[in-house]
Amino acid sequence: MSAPAWPRGGGSMGELVRQHDWCATSLGALEGWPAHLRTSVDIVLNSPMAMVLMWGPQHVMIYNDDYIPIAGARHPAALGGTVPAVWPEIWDWNARILAAGLRGETQVHRECSLPLLRGGQRADVCFDLFYTPVHGADGQVDGVLCTALELTARMEEGRQLKLATAELGQLNTTLQAESEAVRAANRRLGEERALLRALFQQAPSFMALLRGPQHVFELANEHYLRLVGHRDLLGKTVESALPEVKEQGFIELLDQVYRTGEPYEGRQVKVDLQTADGQTGQRQIDFVYQPIKDDEGVVTGILVEGIDVTERMEGEERLRLAQQAGGIGTFEWFPEKGAMLVSPTFRRLWGLADEVEVTERLLVSLVDARDQQKVGPSKLDLTPNPLEYVEYRIRRPADGALRWIARQGEVVAGRMPGQRRYVGVSFDVTERRQIEDELNASQERMSAIFGQASVGLSELGLDGRFQRVNGALCRMLGRSAEELLSLNMNDIMHPADVPGNSVLFQRLVETGESFSLEKRYLKPDGSQVWVSSNVSRLLDEQGHTRSLIAVKTDITDRRRVEKALHELNETLEHRVEQEVGERTKAEDALRQAQKMEAVGQLTGGIAHDFNNVLQIISGNLHLLHHLTGSDGLMRQRLDTAIAAVERGAKLSSHLLAFARRQPLKPVVADLARVVRNMDALLRRAMGEAIDIVLVGGGGLWNTLVDRSQIENVILNLAINARDAMDGAGKLTIELGNVVLDEQYVHKLVDVPAGQYVMLSVTDTGRGMSGPVLQRAFEPFFTTKPEGAGTGLGLSMAYGFVTQSRGHIRIYSEPGVGTGVKIYLPRSLMAEADEELELSGVVTGGSETVLVVEDDVGVRTTVVDMLGALGYTVLRAEDGESALAVLHSGAQIDLLFTDVIMPGPVSSTEMARQARELQPDIAVLFTSGYAQDVIVHEGRLDAGVELLSKPYRREELARKLRHVLANRQQQMRARQFERSGAPVAGSPASGSTAASALGSGTPGLDLTGHAPEPQGDMPTSMKILVVEDNLDSQLMVCELVGMLGHTVSGVSDGEAAWKLLNEQDFDILFTDVSLPGMSGIALARMVLREKPGMRIIFSTGYGKESMDELGFSASVLRKPYDLTELQAALDQP
Repeated sequence: MSAPAWPRGGGSMGELVRQHDWCATSLGALEGWPAHLRTSVDIVLNSPMAMVLMWGPQHVMIYNDDYIPIAGARHPAALGGTVPAVWPEIWDWNARILAAGLRGETQVHRECSLPLLRGGQRADVCFDLFYTPVHGADGQVDGVLCTALELTARMEEGRQLKLATAELGQLNTTLQAESEAVRAANRRLGEERALLRALFQQAPSFMALLRGPQHVFELANEHYLRLVGHRDLLGKTVESALPEVKEQGFIELLDQVYRTGEPYEGRQVKVDLQTADGQTGQRQIDFVYQPIKDDEGVVTGILVEGIDVTERMEGEERLRLAQQAGGIGTFEWFPEKGAMLVSPTFRRLWGLADEVEVTERLLVSLVDARDQQKVGPSKLDLTPNPLEYVEYRIRRPADGALRWIARQGEVVAGRMPGQRRYVGVSFDVTERRQIEDELNASQERMSAIFGQASVGLSELGLDGRFQRVNGALCRMLGRSAEELLSLNMNDIMHPADVPGNSVLFQRLVETGESFSLEKRYLKPDGSQVWVSSNVSRLLDEQGHTRSLIAVKTDITDRRRVEKALHELNETLEHRVEQEVGERTKAEDALRQAQKMEAVGQLTGGIAHDFNNVLQIISGNLHLLHHLTGSDGLMRQRLDTAIAAVERGAKLSSHLLAFARRQPLKPVVADLARVVRNMDALLRRAMGEAIDIVLVGGGGLWNTLVDRSQIENVILNLAINARDAMDGAGKLTIELGNVVLDEQYVHKLVDVPAGQYVMLSVTDTGRGMSGPVLQRAFEPFFTTKPEGAGTGLGLSMAYGFVTQSRGHIRIYSEPGVGTGVKIYLPRSLMAEADEELELSGVVTGGSETVLVVEDDVGVRTTVVDMLGALGYTVLRAEDGESALAVLHSGAQIDLLFTDVIMPGPVSSTEMARQARELQPDIAVLFTSGYAQDVIVHEGRLDAGVELLSKPYRREELARKLRHVLANRQQQMRARQFERSGAPVAGSPASGSTAASALGSGTPGLDLTGHAPEPQGDMPTSMKILVVEDNLDSQLMVCELVGMLGHTVSGVSDGEAAWKLLNEQDFDILFTDVSLPGMSGIALARMVLREKPGMRIIFSTGYGKESMDELGFSASVLRKPYDLTELQAALDQP
């Protein structure tokens, strides 16, 4: 098993941390460590200072490479151990320190002497120790970080240096005072010189004795020899023995001391010296050049004495760098003086320039007024430690930025009673506070959405227990939230559904594969509720499954209807046989249509001429069909001819699709719903020997696509798969959300990176070879036997997907199968409602229609068809002649024009001028190839009505009634805008509107529903409509007016309140979500002033979200039809 990728770096200790079995400690596995623990460990392992982190109440130890010498023989067992177990000999002292740290106190202990076991022996070891508490996200202290600087060697060297210096000074005094006696006593002199040499050699500092003006080495102790790399010095001059110091100015300093007799003292002086291996290294030293004089005061030599402070300075530098890297600023505060000493990092945190004097008054002035009570001299007498941990806001003078600062310090007693100073640290916590604020706001929003959702929502633990539920789920299952939170989902699930749910549940936990399942839950009264459940997972910071989210919809009614239909279908086997026969006929017709290879080159403008020819044939055939009467043989032959025309039209449509010139009408759609709606059709087309499997679909994104065209593509791909499997096998349709990154789309053409909805159709058929796969998208290329296909199915799919700004790929392996994957761009808009498909009896009308068509044959046929439908028909051959008719004063209800128009006036320009001359005129375009006149980027322009050639008489009749009905609605809306008052103020006007719509399309009202018989119209009421969407407001006002009521409309709650104070209304009809004041707030205000007024809410969130209003109101869920609106208004 490979080690975790974290922590990174850290030398040998980093590797030990990664390999250590942390599950045996209270910290648990690395992957579960919280973010602030991981950050602290990174700081420790990568610090140049000796550091140890003591975590949790057990004080578990984690340390770095520089701490290993301190741990000594306790390493590596000390890693992961607890402080009491690792350091038992000093636990009493550590216990006090750690207790203070866990209280949030920052501590500094300088020159601490601690008895430690080293090499099996107890020894006093001296340290500078710095203890810093580590806070978690909740502000609690979870651990203590110790930075240790060992001073044992330095302290001992300093003590020895002082002793030696004192002894040497005393000895020098004695020698000078008794110089004559020393000369007389040669024996004693020799002894004393021997003693002096011994003391010289054993001195803790480095020492050397130089004689004469040339500075010849006479003596040098071991410390000095070690400093200069154990070179041969005695008897040589400094310049010859140590040539590298000449260029560094030390020879000049020696000459100066020898010449003047004045000593020279250097502190932290950098010197480059050769080491024993001949390399040059830099050291830092504290030293003294002390002149040696004879009895007459003449300088005869120089005593060189000092200590190597390189390690100490490097340690101090590492501490400074660690604080700077961690963004930690340090300070010392002297309250009696009001003065402060601060580090450069502290100045940077507060935005203070180097030249600015930092005082307590200045810092308090920069603290935000809301937090000034937390800081300042006023706290000195209120608490033992006025610098305890606190967070506050400051305004930095450098850039005016508002930042959050954390500060902590401690009291340091002075030498005199009452004297004290404070030392502490500061660091910026702005980003952490911002993240916390954003997280809290996000959690509040999610809680509101969770609680107000109209579908059932729950969060489940990995054991299946409910952790969180919303009101909709409680109502759905008939149980309280408290009861559900005490249960496992299996406790209330139907026993027969538990095994299947458990398998999918476990697979989701292990692999992350979301699933959708229909299952039953048991209510407390024993009844069952069918639920459609979509389940996905939530991940933690490490990418592991934290919990599961389930979205549940009550489908009890649907299942009841499905069961009834299933029972009915069991008795209708003969209908199934009939449908199979019809399917066989349809397949034969499709194969026949696909044999028309002669039209392979007809695209673009050729398709326009071809469709014109088909239109002439189709129109005349339908006219003949209408006139044949009871001649059965004639009608049969006409039906055959009409079918042939329709096959030709379909072939032309496929050619246009491949050429990406087919006008599309894309809408926002859920492909999962599209596929589910095709289930019955696909199963009939595949046959019983093919197993159809649908994978995915839960949580699927929406996409912008032409519904009818994508259904055609899916059906064609399924038929290709069926043929490849010879009628038996497995067809898998998979849906999912994918992201195509830059690397994937790099070699593709016109496929941008981004989010896509993926549709995959995979079979277990014979597959394709490489050469066949390369030509798969070519039009008319097919591997099927002659007469079995045209080779346009995949060509049409390719053109449609490309025109829809998507991407299509084929994956195939001979003998294994083929998969076609389609990627369509994601849409962030809501799914559009399916358009109403006009049906019913084909009727005409009495309106006046102006037909503009340059092809004489097409024009004559269309005029005859419209005349047969009862319309008054005028004709024109181009745009100029059509405008002449419009200028003549003839009142035209509908302009029916070909898109491709000869002459200087285009069809779109003619339509524009027609609307200027007659604003209420309706426009219907027709074309066999719309080009870019009314189609842009492959999509029909908004608001444009198009009837594609060739069309049948029934299609023409229904399309005309549809366009004329829309014209009637637009005329009423414009009349409403002009008058500023209700269009329908009485029952009579409502009847007139209904008849105007009904005369064109019998059996249809505004919503496409069959109108119910109406009795006496209710008494007219005065209604105020509040809706911020102007189009929706006009529509509601028109519908209310049609029902015989007086209506006024406004766009926000404030305008509504003003109007309510000026006029009396019977009903307030308001949307819930309004700009400014909400609809619910408006209703509360109204009911306080006018308790008797009726309230009707219009909302898209569902009635369940309005259950706890606290007052009586009706709720009308969007979208609603005219019948539902009338029912809401008629309620008492």
